[in-house]
Amino acid sequence: MDVPYGMDSRMGRAWIAAVLAFAAILWAGGSRAQGAAALELVLAVDASTSVDGDLFDFQLRGHAAAFRDRKLVEAISGHGGGISVTLVQWSDPSAFRVLIPWTDIADSAGAARFAAAIDSLPRRPLRGSTGIGAAMLNAAGLFRSAGEGGPRRVIDIVSNGYNNIGITPDAARERILAQGITVNGLVILDEVPWLADYFAAHVIGGTSAFVAVADNMASFGRALLDKLIWEITEQSPAAIQTAERPE
Repeated sequence: MDVPYGMDSRMGRAWIAAVLAFAAILWAGGSRAQGAAALELVLAVDASTSVDGDLFDFQLRGHAAAFRDRKLVEAISGHGGGISVTLVQWSDPSAFRVLIPWTDIADSAGAARFAAAIDSLPRRPLRGSTGIGAAMLNAAGLFRSAGEGGPRRVIDIVSNGYNNIGITPDAARERILAQGITVNGLVILDEVPWLADYFAAHVIGGTSAFVAVADNMASFGRALLDKLIWEITEQSPAAIQTAERPE
């Protein structure tokens, strides 16, 4: 197994150990046949320079907590075919890393294993610039299914900043929408107060696309939970801010 560039040997051994640990957790629960899930979901968390270690850790802890929440578990178990989800981190166009590979979740046990896998991840942001457009294209390349008649395919971009390197989100979105993929956003307004409007205009798109808003770190967990439940049930809670988006 290759150690990520720039990581010293001690950190590299810790990273490999963590990867093997959560892989064992996921393998222990087994999985359904590839493509059986009704929803394929890429969870893409911001790991750029604007995200310090505390905020990166907060994003991961928020995702783990969401998959332990009873409401989300009920949404997953009540959704025919369950969901298939992968967690990735991103920053500039050359920095994109799969943290947890595709994992099928159909019940509370599967959700708990996924949450445990997140808990075991190293808390190491990638740094670098904020390449949202490149992250969108990299995420789109991960889907296991393609074309009509398969599961819904959704990308979630979590960020506290706007694109400042690489392909523009608008150009990336045009290519992604042509594949029938939906892009949603969750913005953290700790640095850029107008970021929700930016995401609505330049990032999100596709069927029922939306922007969820966390005014600060304290509200992130609730916004994330609402977003995941909406994506699974396709019923938007009042707490989520919807915005005009391209179809």
